[in-house]
Amino acid sequence: MTKTTIDLLMTRRSVKPDLMTEPGPSAEELETILTIAARVPDHKKLAPWRFIVFEGDDRLRFGDRIAQACKAEDTMAPSDVRLEAERKRFMRAPVVIAVISRVAPKPGAPEWEQILSAGASAMNMCIAANAMGFATCWLTEWIAYSPMIRQALDLAENERVVGFVYIGTAGAKPEERPRPQLSEVVSRWRA
Repeated sequence: MTKTTIDLLMTRRSVKPDLMTEPGPSAEELETILTIAARVPDHKKLAPWRFIVFEGDDRLRFGDRIAQACKAEDTMAPSDVRLEAERKRFMRAPVVIAVISRVAPKPGAPEWEQILSAGASAMNMCIAANAMGFATCWLTEWIAYSPMIRQALDLAENERVVGFVYIGTAGAKPEERPRPQLSEVVSRWRA
């Protein structure tokens, strides 16, 4: 059953990756999700983002890189339990997609607009997957800022991780969380 757009936006909720299960999107569904993620405001048509998809056993192989980065970069020696959790980080969901911002110097397309476009692509990715009935969670966590993970992802100097979008099936319906009252976040400018 398909929700209307307004119903979807009023009720969508992130699901913690630990609460996700199989199935994830099929190859065709994933292509649709990525196509929708690329349909965002993009001043000057720069495509200031790209996506790195982690599926299957590659999630665990990348987990080895995450554990190595944790061991090398953590100021306190991580326990074996922590390293095993880092190794399995991407195994929490059937599909994980790194959303990468790539800013290009371009007159008329400020860096901030390009970064916002990458953020919009991550949100479109979540909404598209949610509309198909999948659970999502957009996270950065420490790995988004790790020099070793940057290297493992082969990021250029002008690239940054916007986040990792986890996609799977919700093991249980997530509870609603408190939302801000509009009176706390909305004002009206008057002359």
